[in-house]
Amino acid sequence: MIRPSVQLRATIQRTTPPLLILLSAAIIILGKADQTMFESVRTKLTDDAAPALDVMSRPLGAAASLVDRVRGIVTMYQDNVRLTAENERLLQWQQIGLKLSADNRDLRGLLKSVPEAAVSYVTARVIANSGGGYVRTVMVNGGVDQGLARGQAAVTGEGLVGRLTEVGSRAARVLLITDLNSRIPVVIESSHANAVLAGDNSERPRLFYVGQPDTIKIGDRILTSGESGIFPPGLPVGMVAALDPGGARVEPYVELSQLGYVLIVDYGLSGALPRPVPVATRPARRKPAAADEASVR
Repeated sequence: MIRPSVQLRATIQRTTPPLLILLSAAIIILGKADQTMFESVRTKLTDDAAPALDVMSRPLGAAASLVDRVRGIVTMYQDNVRLTAENERLLQWQQIGLKLSADNRDLRGLLKSVPEAAVSYVTARVIANSGGGYVRTVMVNGGVDQGLARGQAAVTGEGLVGRLTEVGSRAARVLLITDLNSRIPVVIESSHANAVLAGDNSERPRLFYVGQPDTIKIGDRILTSGESGIFPPGLPVGMVAALDPGGARVEPYVELSQLGYVLIVDYGLSGALPRPVPVATRPARRKPAAADEASVR
């Protein structure tokens, strides 16, 4: 015997689809018949469901915003790493560019200082600076192998630097015009008075033995005079910067503490310098005669 519940379920399953179809058809017919009424119903349903939909959408919006923030943080970190690496590379290239620019500036300055009367010249790079309180010399990477000789002048585009005092096969030492042992015959351009520029290991050498001391003024240009055959005449040296009781102070045209390249010029005057006196070999000391007799005994 079939149970009533089973019969009811079967009846519902048979009648439900036709009822739904009829209901849909009725709604469509009524919607076509009175659109205003159904539009108001839809609007009312939408308004009633809006708060619930808003509450349900907030977690999804927060999750989407969190994902966007995480993605932005990751992108920012990647950009920071990339920009840091690029900045390091740019700093390296900046240092290379600054060095090349300084070398180019030094070399361009040397080009305009080549004297017409020069016999020959060699461009040398400064590889060491004494920097001491008692010596003012620099070492350059040139020597006898490059044709350098003692007494040749070292100049830059601004003016005189000094002269070679020690020359090896591949390196040479330049005595700067500020060194205590430097003595250069000079002339004051404005008055044509002769003088001697003497270094005292300070930044500004002094003028001594000035022919007309009353005519010296601050700003006067100092040039080599060509006396004594050490340097040719007309090389720029510096300008008078101070008038002291012990002698006028001269500011060199060349920044001697920042030398990069120098021009070693052979004016054909190195032969006029006296050659270094060789150190004589001291004879062996003889024993006294009494000691000789004692040794014989």
